[in-house]
Amino acid sequence: MANKIISFLEETKTELKKVTWPTRAELVGSTTVVLLTTILLATYIGFFDYFFSIAMKLLIR
Repeated sequence: MANKIISFLEETKTELKKVTWPTRAELVGSTTVVLLTTILLATYIGFFDYFFSIAMKLLIR
């Protein structure tokens, strides 16, 4: 069992050396895109949720 764990960790270390890590600028750019997209989508969903909430209240009255 210990040999399997050690083998797994060694293989993981080898694979991580092959990874092309993003530069700081790429990481900041990607993070900005994700945050802006999340904010825009939340605003979009929030707007329609509010609109349909009002519409449902008017229909129920």
